[in-house]
Amino acid sequence: MRNPDTLSAGQTTPNEDTPEGLAFAIGAYGLWGFLPLYMKAIDHIPAAEIVVHRIIWSVPVGAMVLLMLGRTATLREAFRSPRTLLMGCVTASLISVNWGIYIWAVNSGHALDAALGYYINPLFSILLGALLLGERMERLQVAAVALAAFAVGILTIESGRLPWVALSLTFTFGLYALAKKRLPIGPNQGFLLEVLILLAPALAYLGYLVVSGQNHFGVGVPFDTWMLVGCGVVTAVPLIFYANGAKRLRLSTIGILQYIAPTMIFLNAVLVFGEPFGRSRMIAFPLIWGALVIYSISLFRQMRRRSPAQ
Repeated sequence: MRNPDTLSAGQTTPNEDTPEGLAFAIGAYGLWGFLPLYMKAIDHIPAAEIVVHRIIWSVPVGAMVLLMLGRTATLREAFRSPRTLLMGCVTASLISVNWGIYIWAVNSGHALDAALGYYINPLFSILLGALLLGERMERLQVAAVALAAFAVGILTIESGRLPWVALSLTFTFGLYALAKKRLPIGPNQGFLLEVLILLAPALAYLGYLVVSGQNHFGVGVPFDTWMLVGCGVVTAVPLIFYANGAKRLRLSTIGILQYIAPTMIFLNAVLVFGEPFGRSRMIAFPLIWGALVIYSISLFRQMRRRSPAQ
């Protein structure tokens, strides 16, 4: 997997796993898996206010990383490119909506739906690639997507409505990943660009909360203030870990490891938060897991076919 942060034109990342890459990737997915516990600790704070602080406090963390790596030049160039700025606005909008839905889901007793959304996400990405990028879907991939759609259908019939939380998370993150591929800068620079674009509206909304007396930062319990500051760390660090892990691992390895986070979210929802795991979910989740097994088999087959040419 190519990383624009470190590779010059014509260079490709060696297709092999490294211990450092494994450590970075497991660290990223593990932190994402524990994120519901962090968000649940501040579930008395509205999701929109938490998103605002995720944005604000991610800026110094992201800036510090770029300064340490000495990669600020690309970011300066991005602000001089209208096309890059426009694409940055698209990715920033998608990820901020995704954050808001995710936080609301966890803090409103819908963490299982969040897990379902991130389980479906790789299958949705396959479908997006076929529909929008002209990528060919193998038979196993078609079967996996069909099985996931069947699972969503079961949940819809049982509840009488679409599982909108799961599908919203799937769509926003899938479209974010697609748009991110079009962003012509590295992942670390792209992340800082996104939060800088979001900084002005975030500060404006924070100002509104302060004026209207609805803010939780700096008032009342110090715990709330420090947890809101920490939102920057729990947002930026996993993304930076992921960016550094992805360039040191094979695509197939990343494809398997990405199930760590939704599995941990699932376990937190059932075992820690006590969310009900009713009949429809008992049917739908195993169908999704089966679809992911089929997807993984297809992924391994693709990697084996490509390996002789590498």
